Amino acid sequence: MGKHSRAARLRARSLLAATVLVVLGGFGAAGTADADDGLVEGTPCTDDVRACVDLGSKRAWLIDDGAVVRGPIQVAVGGPGHETPKGDFRVEWKDTNHRSVEYDGAPMPFAVFFAEGGIAFHEGRLDTPSKGCVRLGHEDAIEFYDFLEVGDAVEVH
Repeated sequence: MGKHSRAARLRARSLLAATVLVVLGGFGAAGTADADDGLVEGTPCTDDVRACVDLGSKRAWLIDDGAVVRGPIQVAVGGPGHETPKGDFRVEWKDTNHRSVEYDGAPMPFAVFFAEGGIAFHEGRLDTPSKGCVRLGHEDAIEFYDFLEVGDAVEVH
């Protein structure tokens, strides 16, 4: 059989097949996966979430039954020392006219809280980093507030 065992040759073929899949289109634009791999097409998120955030591109989406219903939209995310947490979360609570306890009563209109430490989607400026929240433009903040319900899944990548 030569120098290499059958198992080693099979592992090499599997690695080659995986490499070809990636190179020939196993992933779509900007490293996002195709819809048939459990991810929502054009996003980095799985098809069972309701809100998706990509920190690197500063974009977000609303998803219903595995299909994008809003987005991608521009967002502002946390800056150095106040990074927006990555992970899988659930909407915890909502408040239309919330004011930040941590930041001197700063307004957080249409707040949808999803992570510990008061992290929420809310209306705010898009041209500066947040203190960890995901800030949205006015119309997008209203849409996120109206669409998301307590318990809905949120993914931040």
